[in-house]
Amino acid sequence: MLAGALVVKNGWRELRTGDPEVQELSDLLRSLPLHTPEARNLSSFRSPDSVSRKTTDFMTNHPSYVGKATRCGKPTLLMIQAFTERETDMCLAAEAIREAIGSGELYHVRPQDDEVDETGTSAIEGRLLARRALARERDPKLRARKIGHVRDQGLPLRCEVCAFDFARAYGDLGDGYIEVHHITPLHVSGVRETKLDDLACLCANCHRMCHRIRPGESWRTPGALRELMQKPARTVVH
Repeated sequence: MLAGALVVKNGWRELRTGDPEVQELSDLLRSLPLHTPEARNLSSFRSPDSVSRKTTDFMTNHPSYVGKATRCGKPTLLMIQAFTERETDMCLAAEAIREAIGSGELYHVRPQDDEVDETGTSAIEGRLLARRALARERDPKLRARKIGHVRDQGLPLRCEVCAFDFARAYGDLGDGYIEVHHITPLHVSGVRETKLDDLACLCANCHRMCHRIRPGESWRTPGALRELMQKPARTVVH
């Protein structure tokens, strides 16, 4: 992610080994406590050469690159897709990681025990984990206002895509419940004043489908999802 942020900052161009930012990132990566002393003692480990090569992978595997792509792993390809689709979010996340390293926060994360047994048939789950995350600001009052607006119009509180009604399905437990969705995702619209018409009432399933990512498509509107549902279902072979 940190290498990808450098490439984006450089206009999706690679950075050479002698570039000061490459040297700095190499030093930063080698300093992380998650590496073993043996790894850090290897001159090639997270070296400026390896960082520069990673920036080349980002550049040559970008969809707009017209030359021959270098070979890289799936994690790098996923990072390229993420930076391409959500550049601002990814750059903010990279900056948050840098800040956490610089403040020393990441140096206090203790090593984790192995979570899978020797046979690979079970894993330890349920531990409390602390995570550092970026969250886009949302006004929690908007949901209540949207629901109130629907009810004031005398309309049923149900999914605008599939018409699922929580109260009808679950009785008193589901009464008054619906998920409220931004028709245009905040990572696309950016900072803006959200109006009630910018929101849609959705069930949990349709909400997830509006946000589901697939090649060439990172989100869809409730209207687009409704049209998709009206198409003849395809048989899926497992």
